[in-house]
Amino acid sequence: MSSTTAKPSASIVLTAVGGAVIISFSAIFFELSGTTPTTGAFFRNFYALPLLAVIWLSRRSKDSRAPSRRWLAVVAGLALGTDVVTWHFSIESIGTGLATLLANTQVVFVALGAWVFLGERPRRATMASIPVILIGVALISGVGRSDAFGTDPVRGTLLAMMAAVFYGTFILVFRHAGDARTPVAGPLFDATIGAALAVLGISLFVEPIDFTFTWPGHGWLIALALVAQVAGWLLISYALPRLPAVETATIILLQPAMTMMWGALIFGERPSPLQITGAAIVLAGVALVAVMRATRPLDFDGSRPETLSRRG
Repeated sequence: MSSTTAKPSASIVLTAVGGAVIISFSAIFFELSGTTPTTGAFFRNFYALPLLAVIWLSRRSKDSRAPSRRWLAVVAGLALGTDVVTWHFSIESIGTGLATLLANTQVVFVALGAWVFLGERPRRATMASIPVILIGVALISGVGRSDAFGTDPVRGTLLAMMAAVFYGTFILVFRHAGDARTPVAGPLFDATIGAALAVLGISLFVEPIDFTFTWPGHGWLIALALVAQVAGWLLISYALPRLPAVETATIILLQPAMTMMWGALIFGERPSPLQITGAAIVLAGVALVAVMRATRPLDFDGSRPETLSRRG
């Protein structure tokens, strides 16, 4: 029975919604940690590795991947680590909510990348949504207006879009890092190793990592790693492939929308009316692309990884 037509059970819907809610706190946990972008990016991966290792080892007998596929997952992780660092820098410039929303435009870059490199021609509706999304992105940048929210909204917008490109690259590579019998924790464990290595490399040129353990700063990073990055990602990756396209797109959009709400409630983030209009336009465009992508055939592990709600 097709996952895009079957009526999902309440437990599947609740699992997906729960995963989206958990992931929506990713940017919040990072901001609450008070750490630098590279420090937060490194430790969210470092603290996630032990739990992922335990989960993977418990199911290792079912992981029949060739070494080449494991290395491919590590390579995908290099893109993921670069994505997280870039996204963290964008949060500093434009806030948790808008940075997360813009980073979710990765579904557009996945569709374009799949067309260029894999020959998966996007549907007309997907292509038509791209200029609309770009208009929304321009409005979120504040287009030079003094009332735009953020210390540097133009810089933050550009960095968030770069993060979306890196995350799209991660997805395109990661989807080939396993097979139908591979537990998702295996490729995710390998990718997390690659992400940590990428952050270490970036820190040599951009910003050094602070290895001093602080509290409660690292407590928030531990929560980010174990709750959002591991638990949230696994819940979403299990549930979304089992949902119809419309529900998939709705839950994908739930995560950035909730992050914007948390940012307003916790940090007092108040985007300007122009930026809110742009955010609504981007949400609508991403929803359309997500629906189109969600109706694609399933990938190696029975999932559609490019439709995963971002920021686990």
